[in-house]
Amino acid sequence: MKNHRLVKLLIFGILLHTNPSLGQDVSAQSVEKASKEAQSQCPDFQEQTRAPGVRTQTDYSVETITDKLNFPWGMDFLPDGKLIVSEKPGRIKLISKEGQVGPALKGVPEVRYEGSGGLFDIKLSPDFETSRKVFWTYVSTYEGEAMNQVASGVLSRDETEIQDVKIIYEIKPTQGGKFHFGSRLLFDSEGMLLVTFGDRFRNGRKDVQEMNAALGKIIRITPEGKAAKGNPFENAENTLPEIWSLGHRNPQGLAFNPATQELWESEHGPRAGDEINRIKKGGNYGWPQVSFGLEYDGSPVDGTGLTKKTGMESPVYYYDPAVAPSGMTFYDGDLIPEWKNNLFVAMLRGMHIARLVIDNATGRIVGEERLLTEEKQRFRHVVQGPDDALYAITDDENGRLYRISTKK
Repeated sequence: MKNHRLVKLLIFGILLHTNPSLGQDVSAQSVEKASKEAQSQCPDFQEQTRAPGVRTQTDYSVETITDKLNFPWGMDFLPDGKLIVSEKPGRIKLISKEGQVGPALKGVPEVRYEGSGGLFDIKLSPDFETSRKVFWTYVSTYEGEAMNQVASGVLSRDETEIQDVKIIYEIKPTQGGKFHFGSRLLFDSEGMLLVTFGDRFRNGRKDVQEMNAALGKIIRITPEGKAAKGNPFENAENTLPEIWSLGHRNPQGLAFNPATQELWESEHGPRAGDEINRIKKGGNYGWPQVSFGLEYDGSPVDGTGLTKKTGMESPVYYYDPAVAPSGMTFYDGDLIPEWKNNLFVAMLRGMHIARLVIDNATGRIVGEERLLTEEKQRFRHVVQGPDDALYAITDDENGRLYRISTKK
């Protein structure tokens, strides 16, 4: 019996230890303790869900910079360190480095603030220092229905308004539906703009696998809104040349992995089945034909319940139960070296920021940590600042802006 107990202790010591390849404490236990929704489904490989828990060893601090935002959605940093932030009801504001929230900028077009619609992501042009151009996504009204749009404008020198506003891209027909607009923005290394669009929840779901519709797609366009050169379907018939990937349900996060330059994405699943994906050029990510999770009524998704299918990409990672992943960023700063190249994802329903450790040799997630759980906030987005700290915003009428950094 003593030998048996010793073996158990040795096994526990192996399972809970500092893993040199990861650089942090690793536990055999997943951070997810709740029961699965889709009990009969199994992952395709061991690291596809409920990865071992990890724990940050660096003593870090969490500071609330402001709680005076109204349902913030997107944010980006100006060259002087100010933040430009979008608020879902239809406002764009600047926040000083000291946390003072400025008035709403003038010149922003009216948005349709209904369901999950409103003003979404915001990004500065890569040449902002000379052009002062800003890009954002939002929902407007077309023939009585909600419509996704991408706009650009110029931030005035006195930083009081957006000028020369242009609608550079829009989805027609609108297909109805008040939810699942997607709408995350990201510039690639060539200065092209990647935009995510959801399935619109109802009528739009059938268009996700259709190549003549932008719903349920990631598109790649020029700053003027035209299909970018080098897109995977640019010469295909009856196909939108701006499509980069397809088969997405409600994608709300995009980021490039600095270690591999691969594009990663997060999207909301149905009842469970939230996904983290590595986006391949021209890849089909399956929705609604394949999905982990269930329909909201508990029935199999698309009537089949398939979790994989030939010609469709499986998620790198999925969540069951749902955590509602939104904005995300890879950390490549030096403040907290053990976070280098880790992926941070803002979770709405999960009310935390997920830290995901990636084995870049395999492209799989090998560790997970949940940060800021004690704040009990719906986290909408997280970005890395010019000071190498992480900044996160929360989805609330008294939305907060957090700064996560080393202790002073």
